Amino acid sequence: MNGTNHIGNNVNQIQAMDDFNSAKNRAFFSRIQHFMNTDRDKLLSFHDVKEILKPKNQVYRGMQVVPISLIVGSEGRYRDFNKAFLPRRNHLRARWMRVDLARLENVDLPAIQLYEIGGVYFVRDGNHRVSVARSQGTEQIDAEVISLSSEINITPQMTSDELKAAVVEYEKKIFYEKTGFGDLTGFYDLDFTMPGRYDVIYNHILVHKYYMNEGKSEEIPFSEALVSWYNDVYQPIAQIIKEQWLTLNFPGRSTADLYVWIVKHWDFLKKKYGVYSLSGAARDFSIKYGQNRHGFFRLLAALAGFIGKFTKK
Repeated sequence: MNGTNHIGNNVNQIQAMDDFNSAKNRAFFSRIQHFMNTDRDKLLSFHDVKEILKPKNQVYRGMQVVPISLIVGSEGRYRDFNKAFLPRRNHLRARWMRVDLARLENVDLPAIQLYEIGGVYFVRDGNHRVSVARSQGTEQIDAEVISLSSEINITPQMTSDELKAAVVEYEKKIFYEKTGFGDLTGFYDLDFTMPGRYDVIYNHILVHKYYMNEGKSEEIPFSEALVSWYNDVYQPIAQIIKEQWLTLNFPGRSTADLYVWIVKHWDFLKKKYGVYSLSGAARDFSIKYGQNRHGFFRLLAALAGFIGKFTKK
C-alpha cells in the first residue's frame, strides 16, 4: 500500500514539474509575442494603480467567488508573473509545484486574498494559487475581498498607460463641467498626459483670482478670473511654447504639460536670480530638461529666442 502511495506521489511530482515547465514556456512565448509592446504582457502593480486612482476609502466584502479572468495584478509579485499569471522566473518553481501538487492530490488550500478596484482584482495573498488555477483553465476561485472606491472602470487588458489616459480623460470631463472652461473660453483642447494636472490648473486660476481681487471692494466671479487667466497667462505661455517649438523637444507631451512645468521652472528661476523673463525661463527649461539637451533642438531653442528678440525690435 505504501509502495502504491509512493508511486502515486512520484507521478504527481512529475506532473507538477511538467505543469510548471509548460506554464513557464507559455510565459516565455507570450513575452516574445508582445516584444513590440511589453506592457501588454505585464501584470498591473496594485501600488501603481492606487497612486493613479487615489481611492478615498475601502470596504471589507468578505468571501466571494471571483472570476480569475478579472484578476489583473498583484500587490507585491507583479514582476514574477505575466498578464495571464503564468510564472516568469525559475525561483517560483518550488512553491508553484507545491500548490500544483495540492491540486493534484485534492488538498484544500486557504482562500486567496484580493483587492477589488475599478471592477478588477489584485492579489494580496495567493499569487501562486492564482497562477496554478489559471494555467489549468480554472474559471473561478474563492477569495476574501477588500474593495477600494474608484470612479474609473478598469478592463482586464488595460495597461498602466491606458489607465492613466482614462483617469486624465475623467479628470478633464470633471474640470470642464465644474468650471465651464470650454463654454467660457471656446477652448476644448486643454489636454494633459498625466493625472492630477487639472487640479493644478484650478489652483492657478484661484491664485490669479486672488491677485485680481487685490484693491477691489467686491470679489470678482470665478468665471471672470478663469477667462482672464486663459487670455493673460495661459495663452502667452502657449504662444512662447509654439514659437520656440518646445513640444519637439518633449515628445509625447502636450502644450498644457509644458505650461505647468515652465511656470514652475520660471518661479524657481525668479526666486534664484530675481527678475527673469518668461521666454528665457521656457528656453532654459527646454535646454536643461528636453530630450535633445545637447543636440539640434538646443540650437533651435536658442535660435527661436534670437528671432523672437529681433522681431520685437
